[in-house]
Amino acid sequence: MAGNTFRKLALALPETVEAEHMGHPDFRVRGKIFATLGPDEDWGMAKLPPEEQARLVQLEPDVYSPSSGAWGRSGCTIIQLAGADKVTVKEALLAAWRKVAPKECR
Repeated sequence: MAGNTFRKLALALPETVEAEHMGHPDFRVRGKIFATLGPDEDWGMAKLPPEEQARLVQLEPDVYSPSSGAWGRSGCTIIQLAGADKVTVKEALLAAWRKVAPKECR
């Protein structure tokens, strides 16, 4: 998967806008970040519920891994885009979006 595909999937979610965080793209709903793209757009990150993170890491450990430290323990999950499939990334982004979106957006 290319970074541009990740971007399109994230931006397809309601009220999502692209901004910048620490020099690389991020995706927000009402000001809250739910996903980012790495500086070279070869990886993405989704703020998943911890149980969804655990499921994806177990299913595809070469694609999904917890971010380091407390970020990873809270659900931030690195997605290696080269090995990622569109359906699973779309599901992950939706889970991340739901985690931060206000109830009236869902």
